[in-house]
Amino acid sequence: MAGKGFTLWFTGLSGAGKSTLSEAVAHELRTRGHSVERLDGDEIRQRLSRGLGFSKHDRDENVRRIGFVARLLSRNGAIAIAAAISPYRDVRDEIRREHDAPFVEIFVDCPIDALVKRDPKGLYAKALRGEIANFSGISDPYEPPQSPEITIHTDREDVDASRDTILRWLETRQLI
Repeated sequence: MAGKGFTLWFTGLSGAGKSTLSEAVAHELRTRGHSVERLDGDEIRQRLSRGLGFSKHDRDENVRRIGFVARLLSRNGAIAIAAAISPYRDVRDEIRREHDAPFVEIFVDCPIDALVKRDPKGLYAKALRGEIANFSGISDPYEPPQSPEITIHTDREDVDASRDTILRWLETRQLI
């Protein structure tokens, strides 16, 4: 289905559910016939941002690269879905300003204590022991959005309910 492109920007701490939720939204949008490209932060880091570390400068550069690709896709009619921690508010706001198509920021919110309990990869345990430097939310800042279009609380609702909240928001604004 050809249509007007836009970007869905999923931001939140590691393990909050950005990738899982963005994939669920992408799947449903594709099922409905939309052209969708999903830009996962971990995949982009391996392919487009190889060699970048986790300093503020390198994180900002990685997020800008994701934002640039999302901008190209959305202005050409695709739905770009970015799922990246993107810890710094100023860079997310910069990407929003540079977008030619609608930019929908989705804050995937989950409290640290719930993330530490989930911790499927053991990253929070390592970060809390000081074994991982520059870990967003522990040894490096994460600046939550001040006024995201959508906030999802993954500690309180399941993936299907969260996906449906996002889809209803998009339908209400006639983006889909």
